[in-house]
Formats: sequence, C-alpha cells, structure tokens
Amino acid sequence: MTSGETTRLPAGSSTRTKVVVATTVMLSFISFWRAAAIVLSDLASSAYYAGGIAETQIGKSAPWFILAVMLFSYAVRAIYVESCSMFVRGGVYKVVHEAMGGTLAKISVSALMFDYILTGPISGVSAGLYLAGILNEMGHRFHIVGLHFYPPYFAAAFAVLATVYFWRKNLLGMHESSEKALRIMQITTVMVVILVAWCLLTMALNGFQPVPLPVKANLRLGPQSVGWLKGTVAPTITAVAILIGLGHSLLAMSGFETLAQVYRELASPKLQNLKRAGNVIFLYSMLFTSLASFFAVMLIPDSERPKYLDNLLGGLSIFLVGAPALKLLFHIFVVVVGTLILAGAVNTAIIGSNGVLNRVAEDGVLPNWFRKPNPKFGTTSRLINTVVGLQILTIVLSRGDVNTLGEAYAFGVVWSFSFNALSVLVLRFKQPENREWKVPLNFKVRGVEIPVGLGLITLFLFTLACINVFTKELATIAGVSFTLAFFLLFSVSEKINRKEHARNRQDLEQFRLDQSAEVSQEEMHARPGNVIVACRNPFHLEHLEKTLAKTDTRKVDIVVLSVHRVTAAASGEYDLNADQIFAAAEQDLFTKVVSIAEKAGKHVELLAVAAADPWLGIVQTAQRLQSSRIVTGLSPLYAGNPAEQGKVVGEAWESLEPPRPSLSLEIVLPDPDQSIFFNLGPHPPRLWPEDIDRAHRLWLELSATSCGAKLHHRDVIGVALSRLEQQLHSEQAAEVLADINAEVRQHAVESPFEVQKVRPQ
Repeated sequence: MTSGETTRLPAGSSTRTKVVVATTVMLSFISFWRAAAIVLSDLASSAYYAGGIAETQIGKSAPWFILAVMLFSYAVRAIYVESCSMFVRGGVYKVVHEAMGGTLAKISVSALMFDYILTGPISGVSAGLYLAGILNEMGHRFHIVGLHFYPPYFAAAFAVLATVYFWRKNLLGMHESSEKALRIMQITTVMVVILVAWCLLTMALNGFQPVPLPVKANLRLGPQSVGWLKGTVAPTITAVAILIGLGHSLLAMSGFETLAQVYRELASPKLQNLKRAGNVIFLYSMLFTSLASFFAVMLIPDSERPKYLDNLLGGLSIFLVGAPALKLLFHIFVVVVGTLILAGAVNTAIIGSNGVLNRVAEDGVLPNWFRKPNPKFGTTSRLINTVVGLQILTIVLSRGDVNTLGEAYAFGVVWSFSFNALSVLVLRFKQPENREWKVPLNFKVRGVEIPVGLGLITLFLFTLACINVFTKELATIAGVSFTLAFFLLFSVSEKINRKEHARNRQDLEQFRLDQSAEVSQEEMHARPGNVIVACRNPFHLEHLEKTLAKTDTRKVDIVVLSVHRVTAAASGEYDLNADQIFAAAEQDLFTKVVSIAEKAGKHVELLAVAAADPWLGIVQTAQRLQSSRIVTGLSPLYAGNPAEQGKVVGEAWESLEPPRPSLSLEIVLPDPDQSIFFNLGPHPPRLWPEDIDRAHRLWLELSATSCGAKLHHRDVIGVALSRLEQQLHSEQAAEVLADINAEVRQHAVESPFEVQKVRPQ
C-alpha cells in the first residue's frame, strides 16, 4: 500500500522537484498461513452446519458423503492451482472469459456471486444459532428468566452485526482482515485438537454407534431431498441415489474461489505459497469437517440428535465423558470458537466477492466508478458496500432459517466450480503454454496432450451440478433467478459503459493521489537503505523484474520512481497539481509495475517526480529517502556507451547539497543478466592489475632505500596523487592531460566498461 502527496525536495537545489506518491488497492502481501486462514474461515466453518444439513436430507450415512466431498476437494484445489498459475488476477470470471468469452463469463460470475452473497448470511446465521443455543441453555440451567431468545431472530440479528463488523475491517484493507482470520483459525485449531481427543476418549470408554455405510438402502431420501425427481424411477437407481447424497453434501466444499482472489495478495514465492496454502486448507477442512460429522453420529443418540442438527458441535460437547461443569465449559468454548470462525466466513465472503467484482470492473462490465480507491483507506469501498448491502438484505429475508440458506448455497458453489474446471480444460487446448503447474494425469497421443485428470474432474462436477438442479427446487429457482438478474445487470452495465470503456482504458490500475508539504520516509514507508528503481518505459521493465527477484523486501524496501520531465520555468515558479505530474503515461507505467509486483509477490512503493533534469530528480529523491542504491535500465541516449550514463548520474550527484549520501548505481543492460555498477561520490578506486603491480614494485624499490619498513603502499599512492595534483595545476598540465587521455583510450579498447554478471537469486 502507498500514500499520496506532492512536495518539493531540498531547498536550494538547482531545480525544485515535485513528487506524487501513488496509492493503489494492492501491494499488501500476506503469508500462505494468512491466505489459508482466510479461505478456511469459509471452508472449515462448514463443519458447524454441513453435517446437520446433509443428515436432514439424506439420513445417518451423511458423514460418508461429507468425507467423499472433502476428499474430492483436493481435485478442486488442483484446478485452482493451475488456473492461478496462468492468471495472477484470476478466478472464475477471468478464466472463463479467456476460455469461452464474455457471455459465459458473466453467467458464471453471476452464479458465483450467488454463492458469495449467501456465504456471509449462512455463516453468520449459523453462528447466531450456536450462540442462541448456549445462552438459552445457560438461562435454563441457572434459572435466569430473561436469558432466553428466539434462535432464528437472534441469529439474524447477530449475522447483521458480524457483517457490519467485517465490512469495517475490509474497508481498512486485506492485511487487517487477514490478521483477524489468522487469529480465529489459531483459536479454532486449539478447539479442534481438544474436541478430537475428547471424542476419541469418549469412544474408548463408552463405545459408539456405527455410521451406516453409504449404500442406497441406508439413504433416507424424503420428498425435499429428491425435488423434481419425486415420483420418478431415478432415485431408486443406486448411482443416482449416491449422486443425490453427494449433491446435498457439496456445501461442505465451498471457499476455493476465495483462494483465487487472495492469490493476488500472496507473498513470494507465489506459486509455492499457493500450493502450501492449498495443502493446509485441504488437510484442515477435510479432517475437521468430516470428523465432526462422524463423531456427531457416533456419540449423539439417535433420539437426541435431531434436536441438535442446527447446533451439531454444541450437541456433541454435551455427550462427551466427564464432569458436567467441565463439559459446560467446553460447550461454551465450542460455541465461542464457532461464533468466531463462522463470523470469519462473513469476512471471507466480503474479500472474495470484492476480488471477483474487481475483475469484472477491470474488464469494463462495471463502471470504473466502482474501482475508485477509498480516499482514506485506499480500498474499493464502493464494491464492498454493494456486497455487504446484499448480504444484509439476504439475512433479513431469510429470517434466520439456516436450512433454507444452506440448500440455496450449494447452487452457486457447484456451478462456479464447474465453469472454472471446464474453462481450464478448454485453455489446455486453446492456450497450451504459460503454465507453471498442471493438474496431474496428462498423456500424450501423437504429440497432443490429453488432460485425463482435468477432464474427469470437470465431468464429475457437471454431473453433480445437474443432479442439484433436479433435486433442489428452492436452490434452483433462487439460484437461477439471482444469476439471471445479475447477468442482466452486468449486460446492461457493460452496454452503458462501453463508450467510456472505449474512451478510457478500464485495464489501467486506479490510483489515489494525495498532497502534502514534503516527502519523508515515514510517509513513504521506506526504511533507510531502500532501493530506488527508476522506470519510464512500460515496455522495458526488465530491471524492475531483476531487482524484485534478488531483493528480500522484508529487509529492504523498493521504491519505483518515474520522472515526469518539465521545463525549468514549470519546475520553479508554480507547484504542479498531482494530476499534472501523475498523467496518463505514469498511470500506464505504474499499472505495469503493479502487475509485475503482484506476480513477484513483493511490495513496492510508487513515486512520480516532476523535474527539469531527470537524473537530478532521481538522486535528489534518493538523498531524501536515504536510499542505498539506484537501479536503472540502459537509456537509449547512451545505448552505445553505458559508462557515459553513469558519468551523467555522477554529475547529478555532485550537484546535490552536502551532505551528499553514499550511493551505488546499477545499470541493467538489455541482457538482464548483465549489469554495470558505479559508486557515486568518493569511493576506493578499482585499480587495474598492472597498476597494482606498479605500486608494489615502487614500494619494494623505495623500501630498499632509507624509507625502510615504515613505508606502506598507501604512502606510495598518496605521493603519486599529490604530485599529479601539483603538475595538473602547473606548466605541465597539458602533458599530464595527454597521458591521462592516452590511458583512457588504452583501457577503453581493452574493456569499454566493466560488466558484472548477476543472476537472480
């Protein structure tokens, strides 16, 4: 993240330099643990309600179907890893758009938005039901008359409060909300470990009732379970009955789309951290969600379990072995943790939907007005406000009915997964290149790659999606209606926005430009010793890529600087406005910079400097920010003589007001593996080997005279420099200059400039 300002650098300089610091919505990179925590707030939170909803629809064998769905989630994870490796700003909309065009992309993202709009309400309502249950139980146990609530209404009110809370946190930015998600998952992990250990102890001491195998005879498919298939022969077919059971368990697997949205925010190394996050998400959610469902059926008696289907883990804590007071304390802990993680899923829904709508807005489907950064926080507050408003409306309309929300919820989950999988499959043939990782099981037949694994996953997802259409009447009606409404909204908005999209490029990043009296390290968030990367041409940013690759931004900050050249008159008489310094060229340039930084997963600060002399503007900025190094590409003006570019920058450094900082200059050549390094200002000279030999011979010769052992090599060099200075200001000056020019010409032939080959780390 950055902040914005306009200022002039050191008074008394030969030019007055104005600076604009640009703020964009990105560049707050997070660890894979934080990314996993954000996704798990949705995916793992389903353990609190998925088992109960599934058992309501298909009976006691539901845990087996939950387990099957959670194991299958590993395959869905693989699809998202491959799609993210192709598009940093990915997700369903981007992948479908690239594979099958804008129309299907708008349809798929409309279905996905149905998922996200319901994720927050179902999680918040479920948390409210758990909280209402424990409050009512305590009121009954301790005979507190006033401590009793009607669960659905209490749950709806709590869901609204949780939504408003995380709305505020998302206005502050990704780092703030990811911190909350990480803390929630740490507390949840403690609860899960205690729960599993206590359940295993209870089973060892008291025994358990087995979970019926997932065969047709053990399925209890009521009229609400089969939907429009009621009265047909389809539910009596074993394969169809199994698919129906899986369809009613799919809501346990939601949340992977959020992984694609937070991929943009993942820190370096990006793909490796994505796979790590995916593995953590899979293992955690699979164990937690499936074990919670199994333990509930094994330990809660059949006669009592229907009372707790909306509060499954709370009911499970009641039937553990141990003292009643200890079980009550653990029940309270389970409910508190459930309230936290389910409320965290509200946060995940806001993050994910904000990311999806940003992709849609970037493509010109939504007006650019939605992407304008918040003036105070720099986040896309208008998109966040829209999503939160729809979520609150859904909570109010549902009146706290978690089963209704759960059935509708699965519609968006399965169709967004299906469209994403199909699009990745199409791109295997349409764009076979540009992949760092692929879904396994690929075979080549006559030179053509056949993605068997990806094809089977896609087929299975579409099969489940079609089964859900026929078995979930309410979900299908609500989902199709919502999807069509959003699709029409997107289509109309795109047509209205088409003229503006043609006139103003939507793919350009939106920046916030503020103004202040002067630039400082605190305002720039640039620590002393930072690196300045001077950029101007958006098509030649190899030196930025190289700097990002070899710099650990946890220790050294990178400041990307663009110099907007102005006339001497414009630089001195009047202060320029921010939009005069940060013009269209800077927006185009920094859009590319942002994209490169996102792909690298590293943070950069963005500055635009107005100066009559570009090189002076660069070194002045480096002086003010206490930078240690300046990195530039090779200027076209000095393509034949890079050393001349170093000389010009050195002269600009000499014009700085004292104290002048020690700086190094790196010029990255067209071959980005090669760089030329210069030291700006006084520095130890790099002597040629023959010069070192000459100094040594002179030292030996002089040591043999009266000088003796007290003579050092530096004494020889010091006398030589002193004599050179005297002769340069005497009648021998012409002779001295002739010797120096001859020396320069000789070494220029031997090596025009010194090149150091540097490989990215």
